[in-house]
Amino acid sequence: MTSFLRQYVFHNFTLKLLSLLASVLLWMAVARDPIAEVAITVPIEFQHVPKELEIGTEKIPPAEIRVRGPGRLLRNLGPAEVHATLDLDGAKPGERTYELRGPVIQVPREVEVVQVVPPQLHLTFDRRARNEVPIRARVVGLYAGSRRTVVGVDPPVALIVGPEQHVNAIDAVLTDAVDAAGVTGRATFSRVHIYVTDPLVQVVRPSSVEVTVAEEAAPSRPSRSFSPAQRH
Repeated sequence: MTSFLRQYVFHNFTLKLLSLLASVLLWMAVARDPIAEVAITVPIEFQHVPKELEIGTEKIPPAEIRVRGPGRLLRNLGPAEVHATLDLDGAKPGERTYELRGPVIQVPREVEVVQVVPPQLHLTFDRRARNEVPIRARVVGLYAGSRRTVVGVDPPVALIVGPEQHVNAIDAVLTDAVDAAGVTGRATFSRVHIYVTDPLVQVVRPSSVEVTVAEEAAPSRPSRSFSPAQRH
């Protein structure tokens, strides 16, 4: 019995006592740590999006993830530790609703997901399309009176990319407004940016254009000649 105590109880007794004391203190700290709940808002991440597919949903809300756990963990919990990830592998043109729960939501251990708002995400998908459309210059302060304004854009067309239905609805892209007030003769405005009004369609090229504004005289009316007989 003495050898048993010496070998298993009193061997490294100080170290064992310190370990037991540390365990007790840790248990007391955890036991006194209240359970809390917090809401963390994170963007929804999309993985494995098919190469020739576009998400046709204009506004995708973030996910508000409400979690419960020890207060000591939740105090330092943030978007870096909480994720909402959707795997879009196999998605096809059309509509699909995804559930924001289970493995879609990743949180640290000891933290429980209580609720996700919204609980579902409804997405529309469309084929990726490309098209070339004319560039229309927006010019203000145009010439008046007997003058007319001729506007040129270089290059004249732009390449746009986006969901097929949205791309097909775009008949032209626009330039930022060019102020031609006070210009006489001919003037060229360089590095004028262009844009599309549809937020789901992007301009691939060019990023900017040259807009030329030229003042031309209106054609004069031909004079009429009268014979002596016509004057009476």
